[in-house]
Amino acid sequence: MSSTHLSLHYHIIFGTKNHQPMIQSAWRGHLHAYLGGIIRTANGIAESVGGVSDHVHLLVGLRATHRLADVLRELKSVSSGWVHDEIGVSNFAWQEGYGAFTVSPSEREAVRRYIEQQAEHHRTRTFREEYLELVRRSGVEFDERYV
Repeated sequence: MSSTHLSLHYHIIFGTKNHQPMIQSAWRGHLHAYLGGIIRTANGIAESVGGVSDHVHLLVGLRATHRLADVLRELKSVSSGWVHDEIGVSNFAWQEGYGAFTVSPSEREAVRRYIEQQAEHHRTRTFREEYLELVRRSGVEFDERYV
């Protein structure tokens, strides 16, 4: 075979430090757009970005040369700097960890819709409840004390 063909899509989730509701609705859309821009600048594909006051969800396509940990480190670092400088929230920070789950081509549209409906979804469920369900469904082993 003379070329490489990949479908590397991830549903990425991470929250604000201590899950504080710091992402205000007045600038949330700008933050989501900025996160998408960071992914595009890294030559990734930002298919969907959404979230609520204490966390974000991204559906992204990455290249084989991307290292997921590096992408997340850059995404969090650059976006928190943007919040400090542009929004003026000097104590804004992201949590250390994150969730990243592979998404098959047949599920991308469902994940995109899920991300777009975050505000509605979180009227009845907390971030913790949502995240625990996603981790359990993915089959990832985890210690609930550290979620």
